[in-house]
Amino acid sequence: MTKKILFVCVENAGRSQMAEAFFKKFMPKGFEVISAGTKPSDKINPIVLQAMNEIGIDMKNQTPKTISQQIMSESEKAVNMGCIDQESCPALFLKDVLDWQIPDPKGKSIEQVREIRDQIKSKVMNLIKSLEE
Repeated sequence: MTKKILFVCVENAGRSQMAEAFFKKFMPKGFEVISAGTKPSDKINPIVLQAMNEIGIDMKNQTPKTISQQIMSESEKAVNMGCIDQESCPALFLKDVLDWQIPDPKGKSIEQVREIRDQIKSKVMNLIKSLEE
């Protein structure tokens, strides 16, 4: 049986999508990954797509998804990417959640988004390492 890892943020248009993409790329056997948001955007942030393309990860077919009770209950581990909007913060609805406090790439320059991308990759790699132990 596979274990599901859930990455969440409010709009599911940047941070959680990057985390999902990195987890997919480096995922150990026996795991699945999904990302979702409490108020999903209609599309992925174009600067995020550009930053991920630069390192060979194509996310153009990924779409923002709404978090559901089913997704939450099926997840082995949930990771909240960080919240500015406290009212719709996914961490409020999840139990046993890791909170990474990563800045939102929305409205940021490509240079700033690259830094956020690299921070997410590092955290995802550490998470995978801890899951394998």
